[in-house]
Amino acid sequence: MFARPGEATEFSRTSLPRRPAAPETAYQIVHDEAMLDGNSRLNLATFVSTWMEDPARRLYDEAADKNMIDKDEYPATAAIETRCWQMIADLWHAPSPTTTIGTSTIGSSEACMLGGLALKRRWQNARRAAGKPTDAPNLVMSSAVQVCWEKFCTYFEVEMRTVPISPEHPVLDGHDLASYVDENTIGVVAIMGVTYTGMYEPVKEISAALDAIQAETGLDVPIHVDGASGGMIAPFLQPDLEWDFRVPRVASINTSGHKYGLTYPGLGWIVWRDADAMPEELVFRVSYLGGDMPTLALNFSRPGSQVLLQYYLFLRLGHEGYTAVQGASRDVARYLASQIGALAQFELWNDGSDIPVFAWRLSDAASGNWTLYHLSDRLRTRGWLVPAYPMPQDMTDLVVQRIVVRNGFSRDLADAFLHDLREQVDYLERLEAPMPLEAPEGGFHH
Repeated sequence: MFARPGEATEFSRTSLPRRPAAPETAYQIVHDEAMLDGNSRLNLATFVSTWMEDPARRLYDEAADKNMIDKDEYPATAAIETRCWQMIADLWHAPSPTTTIGTSTIGSSEACMLGGLALKRRWQNARRAAGKPTDAPNLVMSSAVQVCWEKFCTYFEVEMRTVPISPEHPVLDGHDLASYVDENTIGVVAIMGVTYTGMYEPVKEISAALDAIQAETGLDVPIHVDGASGGMIAPFLQPDLEWDFRVPRVASINTSGHKYGLTYPGLGWIVWRDADAMPEELVFRVSYLGGDMPTLALNFSRPGSQVLLQYYLFLRLGHEGYTAVQGASRDVARYLASQIGALAQFELWNDGSDIPVFAWRLSDAASGNWTLYHLSDRLRTRGWLVPAYPMPQDMTDLVVQRIVVRNGFSRDLADAFLHDLREQVDYLERLEAPMPLEAPEGGFHH
């Protein structure tokens, strides 16, 4: 195959080739170049699912050509989408899952944008009704939020007010919240699974702090829960934890179907408490391909595969199955955390008890000749992708390393990782001089 006469031996990387290639040739070139990527199963940095069963993969292929937006052309897929977010609304204790409002999105980032827009529009409508200006909205959140919230505030002209985390307050917990909330606050974001560490922010405590602020000032500030990861963990592993619509101040919640919803990349969900929480003017009704279609999205065309995969998983696993799968991931995370925490060179930041994610820092017992950035690069030589990065605002001098345990990362793989981790730590501890502090060519892998 690689020596067939008449085949091009080199293709331009900046312009289209003049002549077509055989399908096998084009496939092989793309396939071989993609082999240079890391192995997704060994990527301990990403929250995104990297494994599904074979029947799900078949379903993915069968539905890849269906455009999710063509609800009139693909009514069965549209009905399945509705079933999915109603199931999720029920899981999150919505007052009336059959009459609430929800939608699928391309991921949690789009879902967060929609949640933020609904908060902004509700605030604007209330301000206009009271004859007050609407030109200075702000949104309050932890300094450890995911970058999508910074994007939202930049793209949609909302002041981003971040409450710095600290060793005493490692998450947004309501402490000093009154210093950040005022009449222009459209809402407060609470995170169920902080990106940096995987820790839950206590929604009920944040709500209590906002209750106290309302009692003193009259300001009624809603909460959006960013449950990108924890939204599909807490209902199964911490069912008694009140973080969802059981907390009256929670107006909307998002999650990622492609994280602990367990589907392949390209799916998010958002649900609002009721119609009052999602202004009707944000729903567009368009005539498209012969049908009158309501659309609530920032994107338009996208494949219907992921929605069908989510429905497949809901049917395949049910409540008991999700509990088993998420519990297995948390067991592996706790096991890894206990083993890594037992190494003298490390100090755990958390232990994976919330979502199956945990982080650690270097301890004073480490030799001082290396950093977690060096360890991250050494682990990459064995195929493991484990990020090292500084903590956010006011804690940027603290560097941590984090592992995300997902479905498919077994106890056996965990033991293989621990073997390689200990081996690389031993290598770095034997160094007789400090490794360069500047990033090597190509940069450290964060």
